[in-house]
Amino acid sequence: MKIAQPSLGRKGMIFFLIALGAFPPLTMDMYLPALPDMTDTFGVTQSMVNLTLAAYMIAFALGLLFWGPLSERIGRKPVLLVTLVLYIVASLLCALVYQIEYLIGYRILQGIAGGGVTVIGTTIVKDMFDGRERERVMAVVMSLVIIAPIVAPVLGALLLQFASWHMIFVVLAVFASCVLVLVFFYQETLPEKSTGPLYQSWVRLGVVGMNPRFAYLLLTFSLAPMCLLSFLGVASYVYVDRFGMTEQGFSYIFAFNAVFAAIGPVLYMRLSRDIAVDNIIQWCFGAIVLAGIAMFAAGPLSFWAFGAIAALMTIAVIMVRIPGANLLLDQQTQDTGSAAALIQFSGTILGAIGVQIVSAISKDLIHSYAVLLLVVGASCSVLWIIVRKQSFVTDHLVKPDALDGQRTVCETGE
Repeated sequence: MKIAQPSLGRKGMIFFLIALGAFPPLTMDMYLPALPDMTDTFGVTQSMVNLTLAAYMIAFALGLLFWGPLSERIGRKPVLLVTLVLYIVASLLCALVYQIEYLIGYRILQGIAGGGVTVIGTTIVKDMFDGRERERVMAVVMSLVIIAPIVAPVLGALLLQFASWHMIFVVLAVFASCVLVLVFFYQETLPEKSTGPLYQSWVRLGVVGMNPRFAYLLLTFSLAPMCLLSFLGVASYVYVDRFGMTEQGFSYIFAFNAVFAAIGPVLYMRLSRDIAVDNIIQWCFGAIVLAGIAMFAAGPLSFWAFGAIAALMTIAVIMVRIPGANLLLDQQTQDTGSAAALIQFSGTILGAIGVQIVSAISKDLIHSYAVLLLVVGASCSVLWIIVRKQSFVTDHLVKPDALDGQRTVCETGE
């Protein structure tokens, strides 16, 4: 670690980062089992209920853009304190509503706050770690954060056995309160605060976005998350409405998929010891294409086929996130908050668009989702083939044959 954490220590810091990273999956996945029931309770369409997901994701994305650059000006810790308090308030308000319009509104507030919590987690990783150590930390955090989507729908379904969906938001408020306590033990990691006018904090977003190398890689690695986030939006309807599973059964099959997500980071770290990272990335994009073909042909046959294909897609998307995020962060020597905000903003906003695109064809969700996988996988593959041998990429990829803990970056053309 580049900055000591006397209170939390290394293990405590990793736990803290895992807790920060758990906010998006907990906030979205815990109430997925309740979506079909909410459709009946509110007397509205699937698309209307899905707006509670899409609205959260869009607000979350905007929150990333607001809080990330601001953290360069006022520090990581103050942003965490403010956003966690705001998240707790928003969650409790969600727990009190009985109209879909109010729920959508409070989900927007929850998303704005959640964006700040999440983007600070990413900036802290960049503040404290470099190179291969950063990859290892990201892999560990991602692997353990996957516990959240495994536990979240199961816990949500369990709560629905004896309480309404309102209780889910109470649990989220309690979780955020526990994380808020940890913030007081965290020591600020921002090396040096910016000293310009406050409005210039957000001007830096444009500066980072106009970096052509960063922008190209951002497009390449932001499309893949559409596949995973769109799956979150359609999974409950496919499993419950199409295949007739119970809410509890859905939570178990969803947890099955999340277990495969935990494999992604571990598999990447193992493979990257012996295989060139640019090849691993290409294979992951190719796997998404294969998942699209398989989903179109076999996805409608059974929930096991649908779940197995989704598991393949999940492993590929999660695997590619580690080198993708590391490569993007290395394109910026400063403006870490803005870079992290743009990375997460792009993936989230495209995911929200993907949810609406797939759910718009509600009569054939599986085939419309298959088309999305095909288009995204093929697009990412082409974009990566074009850029994979460029120096700004190869100069920041880890050599597969270097010693563990002492890995150097690849030279141009290797």
